[in-house]
Amino acid sequence: MSYPTRIACFFSTSGHSGVDRLARHLLPTLVRRGYRVDLLKVREHGPHLEHSDPAPRIVDLGTAHTLLTLPALVRYLRLERPAVMLSDKDRVNRLALAARALAGTPTRLILRSGITISVDLAARGVLDRWIQRRSMGWLYRYADRVLVPSLGAAADMTDYTGLPPVFIQVVPSPVVPAHLFEGQLPVPDHPWFAPGQPPLILSVGELCARKDFATLLRAFARLRARRPARLMILGEGRHRAPLLALAASLGVGEDFALPGFVPQPYAYMAHAALFAFSSRWEGLPFAPVEALAVGTPVVSTDCPSGPREILDDGRYGRLVPVGDDAALAEAMAATLDAPLPREELQQAARRFEIESATSAYLEAMGLPAWA
Repeated sequence: MSYPTRIACFFSTSGHSGVDRLARHLLPTLVRRGYRVDLLKVREHGPHLEHSDPAPRIVDLGTAHTLLTLPALVRYLRLERPAVMLSDKDRVNRLALAARALAGTPTRLILRSGITISVDLAARGVLDRWIQRRSMGWLYRYADRVLVPSLGAAADMTDYTGLPPVFIQVVPSPVVPAHLFEGQLPVPDHPWFAPGQPPLILSVGELCARKDFATLLRAFARLRARRPARLMILGEGRHRAPLLALAASLGVGEDFALPGFVPQPYAYMAHAALFAFSSRWEGLPFAPVEALAVGTPVVSTDCPSGPREILDDGRYGRLVPVGDDAALAEAMAATLDAPLPREELQQAARRFEIESATSAYLEAMGLPAWA
């Protein structure tokens, strides 16, 4: 008797990161395609897919600390012998490489890196950066494939780590549910979305240094000095209090809101006048793609990497230098005055539709589109 092919997914996340959003889309779709999918879970870490429909099998690795999972990973590989194991982020990728080597199983190992490596490591010490980049260039050759979400991330990984391009494959992230391209989404239950309110500028992401919401706030303050508007950022993180303090100091506290983390922010995006993205670096960000899919205009920093590819060199939205609040304010004002048509914006997001991107992931894993 034959059984469906097993895919193991080893992640250890904050619960509200880009990897979490990828997992929420990819893993249930793999299950629907007929694969047996195991989410190898570090306690107290994401992704949280217990209530997804359909849900993968949750495999508790028995520890709340990622670095202590190696023995459990080795046991799992020897017992279950999955055809493929997919992991994401460097620390987890290294554990996956070690586990497969110790287990001695023929499991195909697919590593993913969703960030621009050189920028992500820039704040570390010289020795730490040297060790990290050299070890990635050496260790990742022992994987069957390394997936990245954008051409910019692929070029950066090759240039920075020395990993030959033959090991790297660009695969579009499964970002957009097909239904977002059609129909209308309900108006969010928030007074700022009521008729007659000032234009709402929205952003989404973890409240952290990489997202650089401080620059967005300063740009918003410039814009707000010239015209009525409001700014809302969906997300949680350590920078919540500093952002609220900055908004107060800029005199825009009453027009700034941090409602918290929203698992599916599509309705907020659909009813915003503009989506603003201010990151300092990315691999390929999901939020601008989602905003385009519901027909909302986007402005973004031209950070490495992803926004320039998503917006097709500015065809689908204005790009501004990283950290330049004056340029961002001008771009937001110009876009509010002359937004592109909804149908044109949606074209930019079509290749990130979940089913299409899932097929690309399966091809990269060496598996058929359906089990």
